[in-house]
Parts: sequence; structure tokens; C-alpha cells
Amino acid sequence: MQPLSTALLGRGAATFVLGLVVGVLGTLMHRAVRPWGLVLCVLLVLVAVLTARAWGGWVTYVGAVGGLFLSVTLLAGEGPGGDVLVPGTDLWGIGWLGGAAVAVVAVAVVPRRWVTDVAGGPDGPDAPAGHAAGAGTEQPLP
Repeated sequence: MQPLSTALLGRGAATFVLGLVVGVLGTLMHRAVRPWGLVLCVLLVLVAVLTARAWGGWVTYVGAVGGLFLSVTLLAGEGPGGDVLVPGTDLWGIGWLGGAAVAVVAVAVVPRRWVTDVAGGPDGPDAPAGHAAGAGTEQPLP
């Protein structure tokens, strides 16, 4: 895990804003073109949260999920005039909330090696890049 620094906290704040934007876009557009609006909005959540986790680990992941949760929660409630953007009895609203939750959980269980750079070559972090295992171990000819 990376140590907390101002740069990492700044990335966390940036991904929080990214989560807010993705939540607002998804909540407003998931019903636009049925069923593709819902599919694209859930894919947007998946890509944004995966990018956030790859960018800075768990700090940025939590930032993106927090922004997404905040915006979707606020917009899914009843508005001042009684209107609702995400009705709980509608299949599209349930699909949006459930799909976003599944995307967030899917990114949480992705193995760390999928979202981090490994130093070194394909043989591991200690092997020099471009060398196969056992290469250069032959005895020189006399």
C-alpha cells in the first residue's frame, strides 16, 4: 500500500469529483435510450472506478466510490416538486442502482496485479527486464 501523501490525497479528491460526475451522468442518462443507456452508464461506472483504483490504489478507489454514492443517493431521492429520477418500483431504476453496485464490487475484487505496474520483467520483480529465467547461467566455453 502506498503511504499517504499530499499527492495521493489530491488524487483521492480528484477521483471523488470523477465519481460525482459519473453518478450525475449515470442517474440522468440511464433511461435515455433503452436498454443501451443503462448498459453504457453501468460501463461508465465500471471504467471510472477501475481507472481510479489503478491510478492510486484504495485511496482513489474509495474517493471515486464515495463521489458516486453521494451523487446517486442525492439524485435518487424525491425532489422539491415531488419528482423522482430513479423510481424504486421501475425496472430501469433498479437496474441502474444494482448495476452500479455490481460494477463497484467487481472492481473491488479485481486482483491487485491487474491494476498495478510490476517492476522488472515477466519473471518477477527481481528479474531484469528482457531476460528469461535461467538465461546467462551457462558456463562460458574455455
